[in-house]
Amino acid sequence: MLKLNFLNIHMQSPLVLASGILGLTASSMKRVVDCGAGAVTTKSFNLEARSGHKGPSIVPFEQGVLNAVGLSNPGVEDMVREILYFKKRCKAPVFASIFGRTVDEFGEVVQKTLECGPHLIEVNISCPNVRSEMGTPFGQSLKETEKVVKIVKKHSGKIPISIKLGPHGPGLGSLAKVCEDNGANAITAINTAGPGMIIDVDVRKPVLSNKTGGVSGPAILPIAVKSVFEIYEKCKLPIIGTGGVSTAEDALQMILAGASGVGVGTAVYTEGIEVFNKINKGIDLYLDKHSFTSLEEIRGSAHE
Repeated sequence: MLKLNFLNIHMQSPLVLASGILGLTASSMKRVVDCGAGAVTTKSFNLEARSGHKGPSIVPFEQGVLNAVGLSNPGVEDMVREILYFKKRCKAPVFASIFGRTVDEFGEVVQKTLECGPHLIEVNISCPNVRSEMGTPFGQSLKETEKVVKIVKKHSGKIPISIKLGPHGPGLGSLAKVCEDNGANAITAINTAGPGMIIDVDVRKPVLSNKTGGVSGPAILPIAVKSVFEIYEKCKLPIIGTGGVSTAEDALQMILAGASGVGVGTAVYTEGIEVFNKINKGIDLYLDKHSFTSLEEIRGSAHE
């Protein structure tokens, strides 16, 4: 009942490992698949290696996690090798998450990423953690979003692209429509919210070395569900709903709002890698209890 055909990509489950968690090595991504994920997304990477922000860069709080890792990654060449190795060891789809400092760099990263033939390229235009280095995220501007989508589509060939949007900017419905009109194949929503801040009351200073970071985990689930709902009403592209999902009920909310796939990220950090199997079992039980035979029967039904 859980099988999904997403852009002609065959998945055994609608659950997708979200970018940023266990997405750096072939072995860690295979472990995620073995524990029930239908597809995996790599950590976002660009042309050259980035060390990211110095620690502490991650701090958990009661309803989630605040992180300012800063898009650390080994660069496109190393990630291409890891993706190729993953594909030799595992049949599950792998989505390559990429970003660029400039519009042109997005195009360059895509061209190099084609060497490993990912099943999909996720285009991260919405990270809130690197504003001080890279300026306002591209995904907060309709014009800049259009530019990135066009150049990525120009170089991506037959590989589908999903644009990862954040909860900020001129409206997710409008941004998604721009993506659709300029050739995107899907939308990933949402990125971390914020940036936010946590202050240590004993030392009276922000906990993160970067002072601010992206908010993820259960705290942003209602924002993510609303975002998916809005995008579903404004464009026809399939959606990977991501943000705060840690239970089967959370995943079902995303699907009822209109998501095809469901990203799971912070829950791997807080609940453990077995969270994928737990969510799969919960969705199965729900479908059986209500006499549904597939997820297609309930997708988007919150709009009816």
